[in-house]
Amino acid sequence: MDYLIRALGEDGKIIVYVAKTTEIVKKAQEIHNASPTAIAALGRALTLAVIMGKMLKGKETITLQILGNGPLGSIFVDADAHGNVRGYVKRPYIDFPPTPDGKLDVARAVGQNGVIGVIRDLGLKEPYKGFSNLVSGTIAKDLAYYFKHSEQQPSAVAAGVYVDKKGKVISSGGYIVQISPELPLKAIEKLETNISSMDAPSKLILNGISPEEIAQYILKDFENRIFDPEKIVYSCRCSREKAENVLLALGIKELENLIYSNEITEVKCEFCGTKYIFTSEDLKSLIYILKNKE
Repeated sequence: MDYLIRALGEDGKIIVYVAKTTEIVKKAQEIHNASPTAIAALGRALTLAVIMGKMLKGKETITLQILGNGPLGSIFVDADAHGNVRGYVKRPYIDFPPTPDGKLDVARAVGQNGVIGVIRDLGLKEPYKGFSNLVSGTIAKDLAYYFKHSEQQPSAVAAGVYVDKKGKVISSGGYIVQISPELPLKAIEKLETNISSMDAPSKLILNGISPEEIAQYILKDFENRIFDPEKIVYSCRCSREKAENVLLALGIKELENLIYSNEITEVKCEFCGTKYIFTSEDLKSLIYILKNKE
């Protein structure tokens, strides 16, 4: 089972989130039929978004967008405060040979020029939107740069996906560590030493290291408290009603064109692949609704 833990160090001056996301990323690979490189990129984004979702409360949601100039195209992920996450990548078939050190070449696929965006819907009139430039294309470093320059929040960010020789996901996970401005420099240096001495989170999880143990590594030699694990899942919120709203937004003329050119109209969810089928009679009913609103 995938889950996330939250830990505090130095009386709350250090906040650590660690997530095991193997099943989430496996499901995403299955839904999107994603290549090893594509699922490594999407998996990192899913992992970090589900952690960021757990920083929220109630009905709040977060959207993470990576718009790079690489061949993979855009990556779009959203998550909520209850541990639900979903996402897609524009070209999931893009793949590259591993880098010389044997890692999946996510930076080449994503591109090193572009924008990373974070949209938080906090239930207010307008969602909070923040953006920063991509600096590496590896996603985790880009998000760390975003936190520092767009939210003035120094953070250590890591996420990884491990695939086997057949290109299938076998482990995935990541962490976000954030510190208070009140944390002394000596403590910051100790924290940096702890983090730099660790393997990638996907490798740790592959070797059976739990999120709780990863948090303990990060907070080694600090007073700390680890909270109970929280379940996280790949879950889509699509529905036939939402598909109908997509069609209603097209307007009467376009719906009439669809009736004349197709026996059935299909609306496919980008996140989970579910297909919603609408017959000509269904479209006529939608036109009737629109005409009654005029």
